[in-house]
Amino acid sequence: MEKIAQTIPFRYYMNIMDHKPTREEAWTILTEHVNSPSLVSHALAVEAVMRHFARKKSADEDLWGIIGLIHDVDYEEHPDEHLRHAPEILRRHGWPEESVRAVASHGWGLFTDIAPVTDLEKTLFAIDELTGLVAAAARVRPSRSVMDLPVKSVLKKWKDKGFAAGVDRKVIEKGATLLEVPLEELIADTIEGMKAIAETIGLKGNPGGTSST
Repeated sequence: MEKIAQTIPFRYYMNIMDHKPTREEAWTILTEHVNSPSLVSHALAVEAVMRHFARKKSADEDLWGIIGLIHDVDYEEHPDEHLRHAPEILRRHGWPEESVRAVASHGWGLFTDIAPVTDLEKTLFAIDELTGLVAAAARVRPSRSVMDLPVKSVLKKWKDKGFAAGVDRKVIEKGATLLEVPLEELIADTIEGMKAIAETIGLKGNPGGTSST
């Protein structure tokens, strides 16, 4: 798959850095390009986890959440050209280059050559795939809930390469390395972030069901 060039045309820097995207704007753009309930749920999960990490790092929660929400804006329409179209979509709406770059960087090594360098970018890269694994692990519990999901359950599923086989564990490991945090801590924070949106994305379930897995 052809990767996005790392260079950014100079013309896109003109007069756009003053525009600060809002959550409402991001949602409108997302829903113009994404109709799949599962992709929308994923976007909401990533948004919630990004907001959790932003609060933990005393960063801009709205910015981090918005980038998380919009990160897969072109995936449904262009699954084989993921992140080749997202930059143009965002630039068309006047989004600043730092936001465009953040979105593109989450595909580093798979779809783009843009390496994550900021805390925001590294966090998005690390937790994008992980939210899928956490969601899958929650759904096979008796409670079908992320609310009572322990880290050890996710780690057990992590070792089973046939479970949620589409989740790229190597990307998550690379993300944890970039953030300089243990995998267990990354998983714990991802679970915590997803709790805030659990009911909306169908992962509130019936917490209290007991399981050792």
